[in-house]
Amino acid sequence: MRRSARNFHSDTMPNFKLRNIALTFAIGAGASLPALGADLLEVYKQAQQGDVVYAAARAAWTAAQEKLPQGRSGLLPKVDATGSTQFNDRDIAFKDRTPGSNARFNSNALALTLSQPVYRQQSLIAYQQGKTQIVQADAVLAQAAQDLITRTAQAYVDVLLARDNVAFAGAQKTAIAEQLTQAKISFQVGTATITDTHEAQARFDLATAQEIQAQSDLEIRQRTLELLVGKSAPVLAPLGPALQLVTPEPAVQAKWVEEARGANPQVRALDANLTLAQQEIARNRGGHYPTLDAFANWTRNTAGAGTLGGPGTEITNKVIGLQLAIPLYQGGLVDSRVREAVANENKARQDLENARRTAELNARQNYVGVTNGIAQVKAQEAALASSQSALDSTRLGREVGVRTQVDVLNAQQQVYTARRDLAKAKYDYIMSTLKLKSAVGRLTEQDVVAVNAWLVRNGK
Repeated sequence: MRRSARNFHSDTMPNFKLRNIALTFAIGAGASLPALGADLLEVYKQAQQGDVVYAAARAAWTAAQEKLPQGRSGLLPKVDATGSTQFNDRDIAFKDRTPGSNARFNSNALALTLSQPVYRQQSLIAYQQGKTQIVQADAVLAQAAQDLITRTAQAYVDVLLARDNVAFAGAQKTAIAEQLTQAKISFQVGTATITDTHEAQARFDLATAQEIQAQSDLEIRQRTLELLVGKSAPVLAPLGPALQLVTPEPAVQAKWVEEARGANPQVRALDANLTLAQQEIARNRGGHYPTLDAFANWTRNTAGAGTLGGPGTEITNKVIGLQLAIPLYQGGLVDSRVREAVANENKARQDLENARRTAELNARQNYVGVTNGIAQVKAQEAALASSQSALDSTRLGREVGVRTQVDVLNAQQQVYTARRDLAKAKYDYIMSTLKLKSAVGRLTEQDVVAVNAWLVRNGK
């Protein structure tokens, strides 16, 4: 009985090894099967059109461009034209019983008024604020554009990782299923104990649960990508072997940190916001200053016959002059607004400092993420190679009887974990590279193109 079992084991192991080699290949290349799918650049273009967050940022930028002409309007002339016409029915009676009179006539009025500010401190500062707001809007839009790249890339690699996990979990489950079948047969022929069968069954049940979880996670990641592009998530091109591990240039963390303090878009936006707050203080203090305007006025008034018993009138009046206004007291309104603006300026200063510190932190974290990510990828590649060798050795030991079924299952699990960790390390490296560029305001579409070259597209 034991001899026949040994013969059965010997006959089935070559086929079993071939199947596992195929499964190993599937795990390594499974993600590359849908190579005809959309790549990162295509998904990014879709996100530019479909992402509502970026669309809102573009709309806000467009609205901000109107701040300059609005501020300029306070320095330019204003012209008003008014006109009126009315019908008059007038009865005149005298107290001394002298006969009165009744008159019915039309009266018309037309006026043109031109005013030109000569000195208005608040209007001048409002014009400068319009310029500042455009600078701020440019920085905010730049931040939104960079965020769109990082959000798109993150959603993309999240889907790839989730898809890899599904492939890994499926391959692991298939391998364990074969181990479970083998354990049951070995137990039936008396070459293994029931413990091996129970262990394989427990691993199979766990692998089934992990596969369900992986599929659920993939579904969520795809829905997240759909939220970004505004339509059904396309099949994505996977990461290929062309991934290049490149250290940051310059390879000095302090230089990246220093650049982030000034060039980060969020820092630039809040720096403009601080300038705007300082201008607001000056604008409100301008409420104490006098204003001087030049003006010209032309009016014509006509009235029909019957006006005061006469034949009618036509009066034309032309006026040109200067108007000086000196604010004396407004119930404390100006002083209150100045105090409010000073408090807002202090808030803007603290927000700017927080943005600078956050930019520094992001630059440090992502610089370390890139440099350590390179080492992590290399270490995970070595770990995978070692795990695969350990699995091969364990299978061989199982054939000659020095290793158990449990040992094989453990070795398989270690290979699965190593492949998953390697995939995650590669994706983390990519995201750290993009986020480091974003921290210093350098992230552009060209960086998307660079990452795109690492993907398997069109079967290549």
